[in-house]
Amino acid sequence: MISAILHVTFLTSDLARSRAFYEGLLGLQVDSKRPKMSFDGVWYDVTPNQQIHLMQLPNPEVGLTRPAHGGRDRHAAFAVSDLEELIKRLDAARVSYTLSQSGRKALFCRDPDDNALEFISCPSEK
Repeated sequence: MISAILHVTFLTSDLARSRAFYEGLLGLQVDSKRPKMSFDGVWYDVTPNQQIHLMQLPNPEVGLTRPAHGGRDRHAAFAVSDLEELIKRLDAARVSYTLSQSGRKALFCRDPDDNALEFISCPSEK
């Protein structure tokens, strides 16, 4: 019945800090078509039909301890065309990450609000 994932949404407590991560580090571009809402946020186009949404809202899980390895937590997985370039960017920004424990060419890191993200090497995704 499900035919696609259209967007994933992450809560952020500091939109400027999250934008620096998603735009500056990951290179995403803001979708200017986000309508005015009752809270701040941004939308990013990943593909023509897939987006990441950031919503600046209070975190309902403040104080929750997350697993050290994002693969053992709820997470969203994204294809990347150059995993080595992403590793260089994460290292330069001093963002911690762990490699996939499945043996795949993939890594897990967390955004500034502790949301777990997986990046899987898919060189054909250029």
